[in-house]
Amino acid sequence: MLELILVALAGLAAQLVDGGIGMGFGVTSTTILLLAGLGPAQASAVVHTAELGTTVVSGMSHWRFGNVDWRVVLTLGLPGGIAACVAATVLSRISMEAAAPVTSAILVAVGCNLVWRFSRGRVRRDHTARAHSTPFLVALGSLGGFVDASGGGGWGPVTTSTLMAVGREEPRRIVGTVNTAEFLVSFGATAGFVVGLWDDIVTHFSWVVALLVGGAIAAPIAAWLISRINPVLLGGLVGTAIVVLNIDRVAGGVEQLADVDISAGWLTAAKLLVGAIGVAATVRGALRARRARAAGVDAENEHEPAAQDPDPAPQSAN
Repeated sequence: MLELILVALAGLAAQLVDGGIGMGFGVTSTTILLLAGLGPAQASAVVHTAELGTTVVSGMSHWRFGNVDWRVVLTLGLPGGIAACVAATVLSRISMEAAAPVTSAILVAVGCNLVWRFSRGRVRRDHTARAHSTPFLVALGSLGGFVDASGGGGWGPVTTSTLMAVGREEPRRIVGTVNTAEFLVSFGATAGFVVGLWDDIVTHFSWVVALLVGGAIAAPIAAWLISRINPVLLGGLVGTAIVVLNIDRVAGGVEQLADVDISAGWLTAAKLLVGAIGVAATVRGALRARRARAAGVDAENEHEPAAQDPDPAPQSAN
């Protein structure tokens, strides 16, 4: 019973982070299950089955607070679900850890770009930019779904970070939309795992329920918080989280290529340093944006008029 309570608390914490910055549930929950002794495929199967419930609650909560773009949900989520189903079927039979360092290195670069951009107080590059093209969203959703199912997490880091880097929408809308689309990805991944790992899912179904309960409790809280967080702070924290969460995998790739041993102490120090720099840069950007709004100028160019602030988040979907 104590073990299930701890799993439920882990699900609550993971969903609070995931619903707030658009990533973290899969990676956090999978890591905990791996430490508990499950294999990579089994852990990913349990997490994605639980996400069938948590993503429904999260999506409804974000919709309630006006954080969802339904066109993007479908265009991003449907191909993501198909790709996740394929990856889950493959993962049931082989390991795909070799590609993890490369993927993490790319995500670190994207995360650094986000921290740099939001440190300047920038929310969107172009408030009048056209919507994302369908081919772009289909390709992004497919990549995110495949990475998510094959690695036990990755939908948020791939899709949230990319959409924020492009900068055509407010961070809260990106996070809410990505969280809502994740239901389709979880459905596809679960369908794939059911084919190859049905017995494992049944055996660990109590863990599925524990993760689901914890995540369902946290989802409405996260959706409410994100509607009230400064968008510059949110974007910068997302970038910082992406970098910190991927340092371990990048270091693992360096160790393999250079045949060196990087101690856990150095990795911990690197994470703390990167986290501190990211938070400091983000706070700087938020303060810069606030001063710019007060002065009526653009945060990046003090001689240009400030772009009109987006409408505040609606309190209801009606």
